Amino acid sequence: MPLPRPLQFGSDAGWRLGALFIAICVITPVLTLGGLAASGSLEHWVHLLNYVIPTAFQNTVLLLLGVGVLVTCLGTGAAWLVTAFSFPSQRILSWALLLPLAVPTYIVAFAYLDLLHPIGPVQELIRSILGYSSAREFHLPDIRGLPGAIFLLGFVLYPYVYLSTRVMFSTQAASLLEAGRILGLSGRGVFLRVALPLARPAIAVGVSLALLETLNDIGASEFLGVHTLTVSVYTTWVTRTDLAGAAQIALAMLAIVVGLILLERQGRKRQRYANTQRMRPVQPKQLKGMAALVAVILGWIPIVVGFIAPALYLLNETIKHLQIKGGVSEQLLLSGFNTLRIALIATLVVVFCGLVVTWAARGARASSWSGTYHALARISTIGYALPGTVLAIGLLTPLIYFDNAIGWLVEVFSDHSPGLILMGSTTALVCAYVIRFLAISVGGIESGLARIPPSLEQASRLLGESATGTLKRVHLPLLRPALGAAALLVFVDTMKELPATLLLRPVNFETLATWLYAEAARGTYEEGAVAALAIVLAGLLPVIVLARKQLQSGH
Repeated sequence: MPLPRPLQFGSDAGWRLGALFIAICVITPVLTLGGLAASGSLEHWVHLLNYVIPTAFQNTVLLLLGVGVLVTCLGTGAAWLVTAFSFPSQRILSWALLLPLAVPTYIVAFAYLDLLHPIGPVQELIRSILGYSSAREFHLPDIRGLPGAIFLLGFVLYPYVYLSTRVMFSTQAASLLEAGRILGLSGRGVFLRVALPLARPAIAVGVSLALLETLNDIGASEFLGVHTLTVSVYTTWVTRTDLAGAAQIALAMLAIVVGLILLERQGRKRQRYANTQRMRPVQPKQLKGMAALVAVILGWIPIVVGFIAPALYLLNETIKHLQIKGGVSEQLLLSGFNTLRIALIATLVVVFCGLVVTWAARGARASSWSGTYHALARISTIGYALPGTVLAIGLLTPLIYFDNAIGWLVEVFSDHSPGLILMGSTTALVCAYVIRFLAISVGGIESGLARIPPSLEQASRLLGESATGTLKRVHLPLLRPALGAAALLVFVDTMKELPATLLLRPVNFETLATWLYAEAARGTYEEGAVAALAIVLAGLLPVIVLARKQLQSGH
C-alpha cells in the first residue's frame, strides 16, 4: 500500500488550509467582540443604555437616513442626467462625477471647517458683496452639527450610487423607454415609472456602500461635533479606558451593519434581468439653450462641492505653508514615509491572502467541499463591512493573547521578555488592514479568474502540473491586470484609513491620516493641509482608473 503524499503548501490541500486559516483570522474579531461585551458588568450596560447609546444611536441613525436620502438623490439624478441627455461638458461630467471618491470624508470636513469659518474666505467674500464689515453683522449658520455632516458626507459619498446606477441606466433598452412614451408618459413619467424601478437594485447596492462608509467615519463626525456610535467607541476606549464598554457600543454598530448588509443583499437578490434580443442603448436627448445651461449647472454642483472646492483649498493652503515655512517638517515627512511603508506591506499581504482564498475556492469547485470553500471566501470578505473602530476593538484581545503567549515562550527558553511583539509594532495595523480590505482583493481576483477559461486549467492539470504550478504558469500572467487594480485600490484605501489606525498604531507612530487628525484637533490647518493634499492625490489614482474604464466603455 503506497504511503500518502505529505501535505505541501503547493498542493490543493495547502491552499485550502490557507483559506481556512484566513477565514478564522477574519471571523475571530467578531467573536471576540461578543465576549468582550459580555464581560462588562451590568452597571456598564445600564450606564451606556441610559446615557451614551440612546443619543449616539439616534445621531447615527439620523446621519445614515440623511446621507442615504442625499446620496440617492444626487447619485441617481446625476446618473440619469448624463445618460438621458446630451449637453455641453456631458462627456466630461460622466467621469468627473467620480472625483469626490478621491477625497476622504474627514478631509472634506477638515477643509470646509476652515472654508466656511465665520472669518474664512467664503463668508468674507459674501460679506464684502453684501456690504457688511464684520462677522457680527452677518454670518452663515455654523456647519458644525448634524445637518452639516449630512450635507458634506452626502456630497462626498454620492459616487457610490452614481457608479452603480449609471451602469444600470446605460444598459437599459431604449425600447422600454420608448414604449413608455408611446403609452403617453412624459419624460418625468418615463424616469419615475420605467427607468427608476429597473434601477432600484443598483441604487440599493450603492446606498448600502455609502452608508457603510458613513458608519465607518470618525474624523468628519468628530470635527463637525456629531456624537455618533463610532465616536462613542473611540472616546469610551481611549478617553475612559473602558474596553468592555467600547465593545458593547460596537455591538450596537454591528446591528446597524447587519441591517445595511441585508439591504444590499435584498437589492442584489432582485437584480435579475433577461434579454433575448440585441439591445439598443438609450439615445440621449439633445438639450439646447436654457435647458442645457441648467443641466450644466446641476451636473457640476456636486463636483464643485465634493471635490473642486476642498481640493483647491488644500492646494492653496499647502502653497502658503511651503512659502512661509520653506518646506515641510521632518515629522510630516516621517509620517508620509510611515504611510507609504505600511500601505505597501499591507497591500502585498492583502493581495496574497486574496489569491489564496480565491484559488482555494476555485480549486474546490468540482469537489464535494465546493460550498464550504465558497463560504470561506464569503467569510473572508466580511471585514469590509466592519467599521474600523469595531474591528480594532475585536482585534485587541487576540493580539494581546498572542503577545503574551510568545512572551511566555521566549522567557521560558531565554529568561528575556520580548515585550509586545504585535501591539508594540505596526503588525497589529497590518492585521487590521488585511481583514478590513481583503474583500477588495478577493472581489478583484474573482472577477479576473472568471474571465479565464476553465479549459486552460484543465489542460495544465492533465499535463501533470500542480495547483501552484498551474497558478504560476497559466493564471498569474493572465491575472496581472486584476491583481494590479486590486493592489491599487487596497493601497489607496490603506493610506486613507483613519479609525483603525488611530486605535491600533504603536506609540509615536503617525501616518498622514493621523497627522491630519491631530492637526485638525489642534486647529493648525496649514500643517494638516499638506498631509490632506497628499492623501487626495493618492486617492485620485483609482478614480482615474475608473474614469478610463468609463471612457473605454463608450458611456
